[in-house]
Amino acid sequence: MNDRQKRCAELLTLFSKAPIKATFGMELSFNENQEAVFDLPHNPGLEHGFRDTHGGILATLLDNAGWFSIAVHYDTWIATLEMQTRLLEPARRENLRALGRVQRAGSSFAVAEMEVRSESGRLVATGSGTFAVTSLKYPPED
Repeated sequence: MNDRQKRCAELLTLFSKAPIKATFGMELSFNENQEAVFDLPHNPGLEHGFRDTHGGILATLLDNAGWFSIAVHYDTWIATLEMQTRLLEPARRENLRALGRVQRAGSSFAVAEMEVRSESGRLVATGSGTFAVTSLKYPPED
């Protein structure tokens, strides 16, 4: 197992303990390129007044996909500095999948591109994020 595969395993453990996992019902995995993949089954509890998945939920998926894709490259904590979200289409009450791709992994900041697709493959949302590389111990202690 190489260093990135080990980091993926550490991040899977970290996410398994995160309250947001249970609240949203999302699952984290990593693809063969060690890019974060988040699956979110359709959940009526996450719908807005027009009965579709709320845009804030899509933004959360994008942020998580970017953050976890970036975190694979560092043994220190990273922090989301800014994020741009583009909501392209309604999710149409489908299961969703978010993917993050690292564009830059530098010594002080990193950049990721993210997307959310519906179960039928439609591109629902895209985003990009900038993440600060900190000197904080990884993972953080309680």
